[in-house]
Amino acid sequence: MTRPGAAELLKSVGLLADGPARWGQPVPARGPGLYLVELRAPLAAAPIDIGAIGAWIERVPSLQLDGARPTGKALAARLAGFWVADATVVYAAATAGSIGGRVSALVKHVPGDPRPHADGQWLHLLRDLATTRVWWAATDAPEEYLDAVLEAFAAAGPAPAPAPGTAAVARPADALLLPWATSRRPTGERQPTGITGSVLPLPEEPATPPRRIVEVPPGDAEGARLEEHGTGTTRRTLLPGPDAGARTPIGPRTALRGRAAAAAGPRVPRATKGGPLAPAPPIEVSPEAHAGMVAELDQLTRVRRPEVVARIKSARELGDLRENAEYHAAREEQSFLEGRVQLLEQRLRRAVIVPTERTAGAEGRLGATIGSTVTVERGGEQVVYVLVGSTEADPAAGRLSTSSPVGASLVGATAGQDVTVRTPRGDVVYRVVSVD
Repeated sequence: MTRPGAAELLKSVGLLADGPARWGQPVPARGPGLYLVELRAPLAAAPIDIGAIGAWIERVPSLQLDGARPTGKALAARLAGFWVADATVVYAAATAGSIGGRVSALVKHVPGDPRPHADGQWLHLLRDLATTRVWWAATDAPEEYLDAVLEAFAAAGPAPAPAPGTAAVARPADALLLPWATSRRPTGERQPTGITGSVLPLPEEPATPPRRIVEVPPGDAEGARLEEHGTGTTRRTLLPGPDAGARTPIGPRTALRGRAAAAAGPRVPRATKGGPLAPAPPIEVSPEAHAGMVAELDQLTRVRRPEVVARIKSARELGDLRENAEYHAAREEQSFLEGRVQLLEQRLRRAVIVPTERTAGAEGRLGATIGSTVTVERGGEQVVYVLVGSTEADPAAGRLSTSSPVGASLVGATAGQDVTVRTPRGDVVYRVVSVD
């Protein structure tokens, strides 16, 4: 027996199915809704392209399977274990933006890239992906209906066991019954794949370039020169043209832009598409802060997440998802919880534990470090700071990040030392009174 296809699943939850469109064709839907990727017919084993697996592993140095660097065969076998042999739907997702835009991003995605559509990147590991088709349905409650579609997918019965004599791999006992390339439910439950670090880190946002001020003589601002206005004739500046002896006339606006560009110096080209991504900078944390983040993450994933999932399931049984206040309240709580989980996971991946033991500075005195309480004096007033990592900073409470200008200047400082902090308004001198 075959599990319901994409159109049947959408109709079973009360949505109007639209499509299909062949993989790679534009999807004419600009509003929010659901989109499903479907095979022409169910397959007994996952048609995984081992070459694509190898390229994925080579491209992403951080990719691990069960905490170790995998071989192509081991990773392919793990992915094949989640294949649902009686299903044609291999991916289901929702978007609050444009369905057509998200499908286009999915088609263009390269495994390992964090954008534009890393959630469905397993699809690009399949052979003959061009033979699949896309169905979609418009709705103003996309995540709620995606949850219902995934419930209908699982309600069709357990995944069939591998048939004798086939290349199918046994399914993990704790696997969720989801379309193959769907890694998580909207309620927060994640497919236990054992795969981590499967995408490259997001590139660091470029720093704001320093501002340059171009001094011009009085009366030389744009439009203020006598030869440009006031005589009824606009004089043009001549710049060298493409030929050695030719000169091209330009207006005063273009001339001003040219002078400003010359003062700003050469332009720095942006990173080209497909080029290497800059690694995310590390985050310095104290041992106590690291232990606190680990404990909080454990509490959220082991205790809070199952509680919220149970609330969502209970509320979903009360009726119409669009007018179910309890369901929406539980989903909102789940959204905040998952956001916090992702933030903690990201911080822990980048965390560098800095010992709180102080080292000897000038004249053998102990210098300030993360965890130190530093009393400084400026203009006759004393202020007490506690130096912490960027994740623990709270300036209003006197907890100063060592990544901030003042905090960075105080690291290593000793009692009696003067510390100069450069600010946009000029240098500020702090006298270190004590370091505890």
